[in-house]
Amino acid sequence: MKNRDHRFTLLLLIPVVLVLVAYVLYPSLRTLIESFQNKEGWSGGNYADFFGSESRSNLQALWNSVYISLLSVFFSALIGVPLAFIFNKYEFPGRSFFSSAAILPIVLPSLVGVMAFMFLYGESGLVPNAIKDLFGLTNIPFKIGGVSGILIVHAYTMYVYFYMTVSSTIRSIDPSLEEAAYNLGAGRLTVFTKVTLPLLTPAIVGASLLVFMTSMASFSAPFLLAGGFRVLSLQIYFSKVNGNLSMAATQSVILSIVSISFLLFMRWYQNRRDYRMATKGIGAHRSEIKNPFLKGLMVAVGVVGVIILLLPHMTILILSLVPDGTWTYQTYPSVFNGENYLFLFTEPKIWDPVRNSLILAFLATLGNLVFGVLTSYVLVKRKFVGKNMLDIMVMLPWALPATVVGMNLVLAFNESSVFTFGHILVGTFWILPLAYFIRHIPLVVRSTNATLEQLDDSLEEAARNLGAKWFYLFRRVVLPLVMPGVMAGTLLAFVEAVGEFPTSVLLYTLGNRPISIEIMNQLRMFNMGQAAAYGMIQISLIGLVLFISNKFFGIKAERSL
Repeated sequence: MKNRDHRFTLLLLIPVVLVLVAYVLYPSLRTLIESFQNKEGWSGGNYADFFGSESRSNLQALWNSVYISLLSVFFSALIGVPLAFIFNKYEFPGRSFFSSAAILPIVLPSLVGVMAFMFLYGESGLVPNAIKDLFGLTNIPFKIGGVSGILIVHAYTMYVYFYMTVSSTIRSIDPSLEEAAYNLGAGRLTVFTKVTLPLLTPAIVGASLLVFMTSMASFSAPFLLAGGFRVLSLQIYFSKVNGNLSMAATQSVILSIVSISFLLFMRWYQNRRDYRMATKGIGAHRSEIKNPFLKGLMVAVGVVGVIILLLPHMTILILSLVPDGTWTYQTYPSVFNGENYLFLFTEPKIWDPVRNSLILAFLATLGNLVFGVLTSYVLVKRKFVGKNMLDIMVMLPWALPATVVGMNLVLAFNESSVFTFGHILVGTFWILPLAYFIRHIPLVVRSTNATLEQLDDSLEEAARNLGAKWFYLFRRVVLPLVMPGVMAGTLLAFVEAVGEFPTSVLLYTLGNRPISIEIMNQLRMFNMGQAAAYGMIQISLIGLVLFISNKFFGIKAERSL
């Protein structure tokens, strides 16, 4: 019986290991090998060039990436953590609506979000020009761009990670712990620093990891707002476009080392102490704000906050109604109609990017669903040697920036190999769904792990004792019980695939270009209305998927992160 169980575990392991070795480990090793190659053969010349004194651009880009990411963590926490406390600790009119509106940035794909900020706050943006005209100024009072522009976009789009994770933790904290501290004479500051903050540490560390690594991988904001400001993700793109693949590989390796080092440091920091609660109690109780002035102030701030949050979405919607060629030298658009959407739904060539995105995202997500559930089951429910190594390989695509994953695939599959069945994948339709699949493996695996770990093994044992075969009990017992977790990761993987830009820009071809690439192309041709219409399609798709996930599967957005 034991030998049969071992054989069955091995049977489940083989496809999981083969996929991870072929499409995660092998491409990463190819990039590492390529980084040590140049015209003279094997050497460390690329690294000498990277850190050498003759060309400081790469070293400057590395430093810029690190400090932009650290500042992004700081500003995102500065917004997200206080919001989580306000909406989960206090009761005031409109609180429920304001707390729901706080997650609005999650609906904006990265490229669309940056585009909205350009139209709103850029040099020819609507807000600076409106202020100039309103107060009769000679010049616009401000514009976003460079470092400040990147940080503003990052803070807007990434504070949601802190808000959601900290909110979830606050709701699970036993209020009796804080009450006991107050009863012992502790002040508010002492209770916060000695009781509340330690319990929030895992959430803050997790959000910091997400923000830092998302910022290190950020491509859209530096690409459109940098104005000559260099970051390492852009350097990789420029090296690839210029045909210097060995330097692109070197830059990818260094960017990977920095990201993984921060991951390990934050994990070490989190594991120094045990942050678990020793009691079980009811969720946090919200205190009602009774002061009329303070109550009115909270409502007013909430209304202003919702307007600010909605502005990017409304800007994209309004600009999508501006026909191309009607907004040129004018300060504000003056013609509005549905021409851009008419073209989208009637012109096959204009609809192609939308169709491509749906097909690419569907294929990748289908692979994530099947592979993620199988991998999660193996990791959680089976015992074997090397489980930790397998878990690390599963999480590697999450630890690596998107541009690195793209370069890994370029270097690994620009020639035929046994893993591509003798074909060259680079330059074909199939390279993008493969890239999306690899990028989003951890999303499905991690969300499924969370529900599988809560599943009592006795349920499977009971089914086996009644004579059920493994596939039957998995389909009829295990899968229905873990479906919320499976769908959380799967739908999030689909959402991410629909909006994926950094990987796409390195791998797309004319025949499989997705929406994000077409938005970039339309912006280059100054077809602002058509670019915004594509952006609204992306926003609508993502919003629809998140609505379905909550309505039919009861999945809240924070559970998917």
